[in-house]
Amino acid sequence: MKKNLLVIGIGFLLIGASIFSACTKEGAQGIPGTNGTNGTNGADGTNGVDGSTKCTECHNPAKVELAATQFEFSKHSYGEAAFEESGNVGCTPCHASEAFLYVCKNNIPSTFTLNTTTNKYVNDYATIATQSIGEITCVTCHSSLHTTYGKEDLSPLTTVAPVKMTMWAGAKEINLTADGGRGNLCVKCHQPRPFTASNGNGNVLDYVAIAANPTAVFYDAAQANTLNLLKPGYRTHTHYGTAGAVFAGKGGVEFAGVAYTNSAHTAVASCQDCHMATQTGRAGGHTFMAVGNFSGCNQTGCHTDASSTSTSIWVAPRTEVKKELDDLAAKLKINGIDILNRNPDATTNMWAANSTNKYDGYLNIYDPINNPNGQTNNPGGMFQSPSPSSSWTAAQKAYNLTLPLITLTNAQMGSIINFQLCLRDYSLGIHNYKYTTALLQNSISKL
Repeated sequence: MKKNLLVIGIGFLLIGASIFSACTKEGAQGIPGTNGTNGTNGADGTNGVDGSTKCTECHNPAKVELAATQFEFSKHSYGEAAFEESGNVGCTPCHASEAFLYVCKNNIPSTFTLNTTTNKYVNDYATIATQSIGEITCVTCHSSLHTTYGKEDLSPLTTVAPVKMTMWAGAKEINLTADGGRGNLCVKCHQPRPFTASNGNGNVLDYVAIAANPTAVFYDAAQANTLNLLKPGYRTHTHYGTAGAVFAGKGGVEFAGVAYTNSAHTAVASCQDCHMATQTGRAGGHTFMAVGNFSGCNQTGCHTDASSTSTSIWVAPRTEVKKELDDLAAKLKINGIDILNRNPDATTNMWAANSTNKYDGYLNIYDPINNPNGQTNNPGGMFQSPSPSSSWTAAQKAYNLTLPLITLTNAQMGSIINFQLCLRDYSLGIHNYKYTTALLQNSISKL
């Protein structure tokens, strides 16, 4: 019985092994399947580029890596404006990357439009809330980076088009034609902001009317408010980006007198010629700084001996413009009180060295919030603020009333604008010596 069971078991094992062996054997090959279709529109895809080869055209120590290091020393990089103004749709077109790209892409005009409901003018040059952010980076100016991943991506700039000036509500434009118009990219932001009729309809001030009627009253607290287009305050100023307007010879209150002409720089030089010249020390290249770097001046067809000791092209013109700023400031006084504000602190006043009394371009009007040291900086006293803020304390408001009221003629207001324009240009006439001296000399004459 046991023998029979053993035989039967062996038989089953042989049958199982045979079946398993048959399952593992490959059968005959079937009929080949149909080929798959090609890519979009039946065509093969485009071959990709060799990444490592293309990238190194730009990403090497002599190009992008050098520019990135230089950029770290630029105020475009370490300035706080992008953070301070984030969310402000009116300021960020010149302070934040996404906002700047938005106004360029959409050709936002520099016009002022009348709101018929409020009867006030509105500045159209603004971004939208979702595009009012972003630090300035490479793509702010180089709009085609990483398009072809080749060196040709560096060349197209975000804009080189003529710039309609916001301070003129777009009625005047700057067009720097040298070097393919690259300077227009800079002056898109480096231009004054508009003075608007804060006590009127909000439209831009009429510089032509101010210049044509120098003896007319511009502001007087005693006259009807409807005649006071603008109530002056400590922060009544041209803002800070005046260099582009001065360089182009457009931006001042042009009183009659010395003819308004431009230096050769306006026609033959671009901003980049000097501000992005071959690096010397901390200046040049993508630092955008020119102080102490004369390699851009000493080019073929330009200067050959420009330096900080060059009398005719550096020392003499800057000395003259500083003297004219001092002379104009001396005339901008009322009963011995400076109209212009003094600030000896070189940290908060970057123009402290450009005038003997260290004016900063603001007005000598009481403001305990924005100008807490004003009372000590101005030895002759201060003027009363016509518009005290609701945030002031009762004591601050009471003190304000003890100060003398300020009155301004068109000649004084126009001269204030011209002083601010030329002081904050920072170059002391180097950008455009002829236009700068004409503005200052004619202002002095009118006062």
